Amino acid sequence: MSTHPRAGLPAQRADLVNIPQLMAAFYQRVPTPSEPAQRVSFGTSGHRGSALDTSFNQAHIHAICQAVAEYRQQQGLSGPLFLGMDTHALSEAAFGAALEVLVANGVEVRVQQGGGYTPTPVISHAILGHNRRHAEQQADGLVLTPSHNPPRDGGIKYNGPDGGPASAEATTVIQRRANDLLAEGNAGVRQVPYLEALARAVEHDYVSAYVDDLAEVIDMDAIRRAGIRIGVDPLGGSGLAYWPRIAARHGLDITVVNERQDADFGFMTLDHDGKIRMDCSSPWSMQNLLALKDQFDIACGNDPDYDRHGIVDAEGLMNPNHYLAVCIHYLFTHRPDWPVSLAVGKTLVSSSIIDRVAASLERPLMEVPVGFKWYVQPLMEGRLAFVGEESAGASFLRRDGGVWTTDKDGFIPSLLAAEMLAVTGLTPHQYYDRLTQELGRPCYRRVDAPASHAQKKVLAALNPEDVQADTLAGDAIIARLTAAPGNGAAIGGLKVVTGQGWFAARPSGTEQVYKIYAESFRNEHHLEQLITEAKALVGDVFARAGV
Repeated sequence: MSTHPRAGLPAQRADLVNIPQLMAAFYQRVPTPSEPAQRVSFGTSGHRGSALDTSFNQAHIHAICQAVAEYRQQQGLSGPLFLGMDTHALSEAAFGAALEVLVANGVEVRVQQGGGYTPTPVISHAILGHNRRHAEQQADGLVLTPSHNPPRDGGIKYNGPDGGPASAEATTVIQRRANDLLAEGNAGVRQVPYLEALARAVEHDYVSAYVDDLAEVIDMDAIRRAGIRIGVDPLGGSGLAYWPRIAARHGLDITVVNERQDADFGFMTLDHDGKIRMDCSSPWSMQNLLALKDQFDIACGNDPDYDRHGIVDAEGLMNPNHYLAVCIHYLFTHRPDWPVSLAVGKTLVSSSIIDRVAASLERPLMEVPVGFKWYVQPLMEGRLAFVGEESAGASFLRRDGGVWTTDKDGFIPSLLAAEMLAVTGLTPHQYYDRLTQELGRPCYRRVDAPASHAQKKVLAALNPEDVQADTLAGDAIIARLTAAPGNGAAIGGLKVVTGQGWFAARPSGTEQVYKIYAESFRNEHHLEQLITEAKALVGDVFARAGV
């Protein structure tokens, strides 16, 4: 993957999206349902697009929210719907459009008291808290966010009564109904004027309920006693208002280094490809915080909806896979009230250092496809204690073993780094070094390779028998996976495993590429071999399929 010559440098005026143009497009452009790119399409976490591409517009939000209101009625959900948004410009516009439809359908919508933004994990926390107290009036939620994606983008995702990203079954129903409504020009959408909808919405104190509960999942006393100095760059996101409240409520030394919430995110440094992207796992996007790392014991950044974390210590930005391994080892050795039967959850493209950590702890491992939705049911059933994704998303249980959130939570892994330092005296990098002295040090990389639409379809529908090779980078192949071992669900691609490495290949949902994830427990040269042979192996599959 080539790096843009200005990666890591401050954004310039020419890099910024035209916000008035973007907002005009949201209201003025009407999607053409016969155009696939302009239809509602739920991926691993909701529908995303841009008003400038006519893929995320008022019509989409109206149709989706009408479909959600009808789905709620079909499922017998009579409780409130918790509505949140992040700081993207289109999130604000979509928030109003969602209110207009939800309120018109008789849904009690709960919004942030006094206005403002609400992170994804806070919505999950609110849903679970309400449903524990009101079994007969189950709640659900919507979050308006495109996650860490550029300022021109918008997104909406539905969280069911279990608090997590909706299942494929639910989103299929919602997507189909929304597209039917679009095809009818939204004639079946009920709505009321925005000001009336806002007046009928119910204000909810999201901040206090979440902040007060944090001591149930993080050892705040340990952080406070150790005097850990924490630096926070919210990256202009929805969690900005939460950090001062966390500091005051729990007596922590927290400094917010950037309080700007500009819709164009012009304060950012450019990502690897020269785009503005609020990716807290990218060293290019995190340059502003990295420049201040020596002022703090631990620093962290989060994406706009706060479902990702980026951890910085004296050695720099922590690799997301490495930090997941550190969190797992620390938590399972410092949470005595967690039942010994609880498992570790990981995605198929996360580092195998996690497998080795789980084995060293004698804990079961549940390996699932990409997408946090696969963790929701096992979390609710009390089978998992820690769940994480390679893209710097994670959640874990309360200290007493109860469920905290069933969606990714960027706050708690960030605070856990401070707890870890307070309790062990080790920074995350130092902790990881100790782990790898015992378990081996992996080399991990993700690259993109070009793929046509037909090739992506072939890759998504592979069977293990389609891979005819017996060796990979000099080692015998011990597994060819097209379904996840943890739950048997299709991974939408392929994973090939040897005793010293592996690769996975998955088609991109939005670009004409497929993604290769590879890892070696030998060295960088072996990793290069894995990637080269992975491309050749996938190319052979394409050739035999005639695409």
